[in-house]
Amino acid sequence: MPSAPDMSVAICSRNGAPTIARALESLFGQTIAPRLEIMVVDDGSTDETADIASRHGATVVQHETNRGLAAARNSAVRASRAPIIAFIDDDCEADPDWAERLLAAYDDEPDGVGGVVHPGPGDHFVLAYLRRHNPLQPLELELMRSEGMIYRLRLYLTHQWTRVDRPARRAVFSLVGANMSFRRESLDEFGLFDEHFSFGGEETELCYRMRQSREDVRLVLASDARVTHHFSPSMRDTLRRSRAYGLGGARLSRRWRSVRPTIYPVPVLVAAAATSRRPSRLLLAAALPAILYPSGLAAALRARRIDLLADAYIQLLQEASSSIGMILGLWRFRRLGTEGQRSAEAVGEGPAAVAGAELPMVASIAAGAARAITPKPGLTLTDSAAASASVDRPPTEGPAVAGRPANLQAPAGTTDDTDLGTAPNPVP
Repeated sequence: MPSAPDMSVAICSRNGAPTIARALESLFGQTIAPRLEIMVVDDGSTDETADIASRHGATVVQHETNRGLAAARNSAVRASRAPIIAFIDDDCEADPDWAERLLAAYDDEPDGVGGVVHPGPGDHFVLAYLRRHNPLQPLELELMRSEGMIYRLRLYLTHQWTRVDRPARRAVFSLVGANMSFRRESLDEFGLFDEHFSFGGEETELCYRMRQSREDVRLVLASDARVTHHFSPSMRDTLRRSRAYGLGGARLSRRWRSVRPTIYPVPVLVAAAATSRRPSRLLLAAALPAILYPSGLAAALRARRIDLLADAYIQLLQEASSSIGMILGLWRFRRLGTEGQRSAEAVGEGPAAVAGAELPMVASIAAGAARAITPKPGLTLTDSAAASASVDRPPTEGPAVAGRPANLQAPAGTTDDTDLGTAPNPVP
């Protein structure tokens, strides 16, 4: 019987055939590839995603229908064999020593380790903008100091005007889904990803839940563990992602009463100024983005490139799209916060189960029918779990997978019309 791998690496994909081969080649080319278990969770794809993954030698787990990113991540955890489970996206490409660097950061036993995500190359203006304004940054520990609105607004404004040099390896508040990993024992303790999050925010919710459950949780950023994210060179796709991130943030705020909804102030100020018919107000509306997002103006002056002035207006559109997603999400998920203060038994064992009224969402993670998945390397597995489980039913006790407790078998998720992807960390 083959020995257990040191780390399982999962790619969760839906219709990722155009890009997943590049991601897989980067994983099989790792400096410690023999020590890795490489997996692909095909979340209801209608293209050749599963066939491409199988031809590359990955272990494939298939969902018969699209169940969402959190459900795909949970299937990967349940099917994996290693003590550490890592994730990258199907449109990412890992540096050759990425896995080695990630594993090395576990030397002092943190609960999770993430790496840096760099936007990929390309001459398109949108790609160049994303390289200058990387949307995939971890949330920093300074968020733990206060959840007050004034403090968060000050952090936001400070972020616009200053850049802080930070240590290459440091503790962070939460990790980025396109380059993150967790100890299996930590996931056993805190539970899996909340499958109500079909796209955006599922990793932030897990990290937040971990910190609410135990004060000494440690999440570490290893900046030398790098992946390149190949974004679509499309303004429409960029704004679509921003809107989806807003939806994820709304779901997070509904799940946690202490998490305030994020409505960005600059689009509100610009809209208020633009509604006036006075020419002075219209001029102010046109100038506000350049004033309040000064990095574009500074870059234009340094490089003597007038096109960089557009950065402020792209950021305005991104923040407006995110705020729209937040507002729509607060309405769409308006009943999630009243799905009951479920009892701790619905979650199972561990400190996450004793948070009581602080954890109204945790019952949703464990509720519904559970399905065990027992993988074998090189084989394709099919998960046909129904997506009709109600959060009002107690969790089904199913058999453990690869030594996993039965209470961590996640429920069948819900479908959503948003493609899989990685959410950036919301600006506080």
